[in-house]
Amino acid sequence: MYGYIKVAAAVPYLQIGNCNYNIQRIEYMLKKAEAQDVQVMAFPELSITGYTCMDLFAQDILLRQAEKALLELIRKTKAVETLCIVGMPLRAENKLMNTAVVFQKGSILGIVPKTYLPNYREFQEKRWFSSGDDLRTDTVVVGGKVCPLSTRLLFASEGVCIGIELCEDLWAPIPPSSLLAVQGADLLVNLSASNELIGKHEYLKSLVKQQSARCLAGYIYTSSGYGESSTDLVYAGKSLIAENGVLLAESERFPMKEKLVMSEIDVAYLRHDRLVNTGFTQGAAYVPDHRASVCVPFDLWQNKKKKYVRSIDPAPFVPKDDRMREERCEEIFHIQVNGLAKRLVHTHAETAVIGVSGGLDSTLALLVAATTFDALGRARKQITGVTMPGFGTSERTCRNARQLIRSLGVTLREIDIHKACRQHFEDIGHDEQMQDVTYENTQARERTQILMDLANQEHGIVVGTGDLSELALGWATYNGDHMSMYAVNAGIPKTLVRYLVEWVAGHKMDELSEKTLRDIISTPISPELIPSGEHEDAILQKTEELVGPYELHDFFLYHFMRFGAPPAKIYFLAQRAFRDQYTKEVIKKWLHVFFSRFFAQQFKRSCLPDGPKVGSISLSPRSDWRMPSDASAALWLHEIEALD
Repeated sequence: MYGYIKVAAAVPYLQIGNCNYNIQRIEYMLKKAEAQDVQVMAFPELSITGYTCMDLFAQDILLRQAEKALLELIRKTKAVETLCIVGMPLRAENKLMNTAVVFQKGSILGIVPKTYLPNYREFQEKRWFSSGDDLRTDTVVVGGKVCPLSTRLLFASEGVCIGIELCEDLWAPIPPSSLLAVQGADLLVNLSASNELIGKHEYLKSLVKQQSARCLAGYIYTSSGYGESSTDLVYAGKSLIAENGVLLAESERFPMKEKLVMSEIDVAYLRHDRLVNTGFTQGAAYVPDHRASVCVPFDLWQNKKKKYVRSIDPAPFVPKDDRMREERCEEIFHIQVNGLAKRLVHTHAETAVIGVSGGLDSTLALLVAATTFDALGRARKQITGVTMPGFGTSERTCRNARQLIRSLGVTLREIDIHKACRQHFEDIGHDEQMQDVTYENTQARERTQILMDLANQEHGIVVGTGDLSELALGWATYNGDHMSMYAVNAGIPKTLVRYLVEWVAGHKMDELSEKTLRDIISTPISPELIPSGEHEDAILQKTEELVGPYELHDFFLYHFMRFGAPPAKIYFLAQRAFRDQYTKEVIKKWLHVFFSRFFAQQFKRSCLPDGPKVGSISLSPRSDWRMPSDASAALWLHEIEALD
């Protein structure tokens, strides 16, 4: 459903050379996985015999029993829908191959031999096995039936394409999985028996994550564990599931019992990334003829009532881990500072002018400007922070703006816009009591005119304050706060702005500035364009009550822009991510608002000021997003309206 494939990596308890015992454990774990809706499942390298049989691999009785046990396992699981991959030794062309056997519903679909055989230090695989590259045929007889045998096999269904490699193959300069991926494999499976050494596990995890990222693929890795011989080596039973560089699930190491690790791989997202990454498809041109893939079809089991185990992050732009979040904030802040510094130097600007409202966005822009001037060796007094109280300005935000500007050592200018706006109302014949879009936008445009003229007067540039979330929703006045000479926040979503300000407050501020920043962080987000009545400190307009919660809109934006997800899938994911916060009716309502506004407001994004891209998403027409300003939203809105 929605492109998800549920996968599992299993580590059974084994007995060396006891094939009948081993298949009992494999059968048990396979049926256990099927009961949890697993569609693709992998067991470790040589799991039917055990990896550490050594010279016993040359014994005819072991090889005969391994084949017999395999056939018995397949017979006992013929009603199982899960595609299963197990490891076993197999004779072919008077050679012994270390293979992965793929079977489903009582039939062997194909067999993949290991390509790279380690024969150094503690490894002696060439003593017993031959490489798959040494084969002259592409079939083998197992149980009286002819089966495909090749390193080039791809197992394909309508929903996923699977490629397989074994252990050392991953460590090679050009892993077989790389060639399989550029030929269509979305999901890569590695059956392994890697022993434990100090530091090896972290290196292995980096290999798995990097290979999944390089191949834009899902990667299932499972390795031998407790039950293998510990004569000279120890096997920790590692299982890893990764997707495009992200580790989704992993088992504990050194378990003394069987382990089953599960997750869902989002094949639809992977295929989206492959479509937009044109460099990926070029790789297929470099696949040698003798490595051209051979496709084996299979039926992917689809259970519409599938139980999902993969967690969905409700804040995809904000790292959960505190340390990682701090590192991300520091990196983003440096990108903003460097971008603004280059623009100031290139334009020979002597000053920077910023409209400071006491809200999060203008606060972040001011902090970036102050740090930029420090980095350039310029006095902060060359920055002009302008407060422009209007009809809806609260005392709280105005007070915070003044305090922050002063505490940062920036030049403060306060220009009241009441008189200018009233003159404009009179000029165009607008009744001030009619607090409509004209009333609101007059204030926004008056402020922008003031900033632009001050910048001209002071030989400077206007630093924009609007963020990525506002650009997505078009929540900006055209030729008002929509416009600037460099938009430092243009690549930052609203859910991350708060953390950036918080990071600066905790790392770069004196006590007074930090106190002001903490109050700004806790202030409701508002354009403050409508009078608040008798209470000067009150904020009547709250943005999230008007256009919806930013945490929802940022979630919608991420999955729509980053992965091209349709509304139905975004709705499904949002229900899982926000199950304890919003009802499905509320999610549907704001999803409709998101797509309505996103399409209707493209004209504002088509003429955006310059600004730095900081993450995986940008809405700049010169960067990530090119869209006709008059594109129809009908397809997207119709899908939303049809949702339950």
